[in-house]
Amino acid sequence: MHPRLAELLTLLELEPIEDNLFRGRHPQGRTHRLYGGQIMAQALVAAARTVTAERAPHSLHGYFLKPGDPRVPAVIEVERIRDGRSFATRRVVVIQHGHAIFNLDASFQLVEQGLDHQMPMPDRQPPEEARIIPALKDGPFITWRHDHRRLRSEEPQPPLQDVWFRANGTLPDDPVLHAALLVYESDNALLATSRLPHRGRFDREKMQVASLDHAMWFHRIARADQWLLYALDSPSASGGRGLNRGAIYTADGMLVASTVQEGLIRLR
Repeated sequence: MHPRLAELLTLLELEPIEDNLFRGRHPQGRTHRLYGGQIMAQALVAAARTVTAERAPHSLHGYFLKPGDPRVPAVIEVERIRDGRSFATRRVVVIQHGHAIFNLDASFQLVEQGLDHQMPMPDRQPPEEARIIPALKDGPFITWRHDHRRLRSEEPQPPLQDVWFRANGTLPDDPVLHAALLVYESDNALLATSRLPHRGRFDREKMQVASLDHAMWFHRIARADQWLLYALDSPSASGGRGLNRGAIYTADGMLVASTVQEGLIRLR
């Protein structure tokens, strides 16, 4: 297991403070604002700690309210909204310096059988291990962008991209952990998709970019340490905001999760 993946797993082992109250810590050495995927993953883990093990995460809806401060731990407060026969609902607030920086509504469901269909996966194959350069292996996840040469161009291009990813090591058999890691990585590359049609028309360093909200639905169980395809598109950008969508597939074509995120892409 790569050390950065091991560190991430440690960050997801939240410290219980009191009933429904947890403390979340951050990567050592980080000086910029916190990565949104980390905060979402920690919030989901906190919510899952308050439901029975047979209820799996089925959806989440979150809002990023303020940039996270990497210098101080976050307090994560869970409100038990409802425990029904099939579903349980939790509301989570992540707090720093006495203010909410992120809030999340999460739903958990007993595993059920029912009608089953899905949109087909794009015709893509996982990358060959020999083509993955060492620089791509220096993180908690290994990512591989299909058409990476096109995506490096500064020319305007369609708001579409496909990204393969998997955790950089073998993980324990914990469904909540795998779901949390999918949440973590789902925040990567999503917002950038809405900027693709505008390549070469702005200075990235002079643009204000931030995730505003994030929604995710878990359709089927998947492992985060096996190759997953993140098929991304952006149907619209306007008003200083970009809307992005994603579908996550296993290598054999099973749709396991869907995401939608709107982000700030404000020209300074």
